Amino acid sequence: MNNLHYHDYAVKTLDKTRKNGHKSGVVWLTGLSGSGKSTIANILENKLFELGCQTHILDGDNVRMGLNSDLGFSPDERKENIRRIAEVSNLFAESGTIVITAFISPYTEDRAAAKAISKHQFVEVFVDTPLEVCEERDPKGLYKKARAGIIPEFTGVTAPYEEPGDETLRLNTKFMTADECAEVILEELDMLGLVRKR
Repeated sequence: MNNLHYHDYAVKTLDKTRKNGHKSGVVWLTGLSGSGKSTIANILENKLFELGCQTHILDGDNVRMGLNSDLGFSPDERKENIRRIAEVSNLFAESGTIVITAFISPYTEDRAAAKAISKHQFVEVFVDTPLEVCEERDPKGLYKKARAGIIPEFTGVTAPYEEPGDETLRLNTKFMTADECAEVILEELDMLGLVRKR
């Protein structure tokens, strides 16, 4: 590490955000499997796209198929999964992008570390959908497999989920539609000055 030196860039993040017409940042969606994170992320990105924003989604399953395909689901591997995602998210934000992440990210310490890594606006959104609702939906059949012992260390069943206590937003898809959740997040981004709703 002693022989590494940070290389500064001629085109700054500020230049990129001016060109894009909006600020950059990270919207970090956390919650149980089946809570609605990916659905909300896609709806939110579409709303931002319609406003002319530069966006990208980082989704848990997609990232584990590529960048993090070497990681399992032990606590240490989950920690490394989130660390890598936080670093990638920060790189996207440096490019002037609003990056939306959809990860269970079950540990308080890891989410705090992700926020610390981000050098841009970080909006933590806890998709606070009760376990019984997530398990009833079970869109991927994962809860059924976890209950049958086929999937070890499954969050909410045989592995813990530590609820946030200082999140920016808390949304419950038991009582709100995914579109309503995305709209609340968009309002928050407008209030924070990342975007301007037209």
